[in-house]
Amino acid sequence: QVQLVESGGGLVQTGGSLRLSCAASERTFNTYNMGWFRQDPKKEREFVAGISRSGRSTYYRDSVKGRFTISRDNTKNTVYLQMNSLKPEDTAVYYCAATAVGDGGGDVPYDYWGQGTQVTVSS
Repeated sequence: QVQLVESGGGLVQTGGSLRLSCAASERTFNTYNMGWFRQDPKKEREFVAGISRSGRSTYYRDSVKGRFTISRDNTKNTVYLQMNSLKPEDTAVYYCAATAVGDGGGDVPYDYWGQGTQVTVSS
């Protein structure tokens, strides 16, 4: 059982930056592909970014390409999401998730989820 704990959310103005972190309890963290998802109460949950076990492959939804960067540090069992040039439409609860299948993309089932961290971007 992988336990995931997100941190780093908050309130930021349009154009600002935040860095989300997700710490995993599992010592075999490097056997999991990791993803960041987000959900606004009025929308479906959506895939934001993903990263393969080694970190060599990354995936992003189109609306965040060039603004968000996913990375991981397998020595610290942590995955990060650097978010720059934030927009009001990025406002959501952000979740990190882990999967043992695929390569970090958003089209596979993710088995373990964190509790989420709120990101609010004011206009």
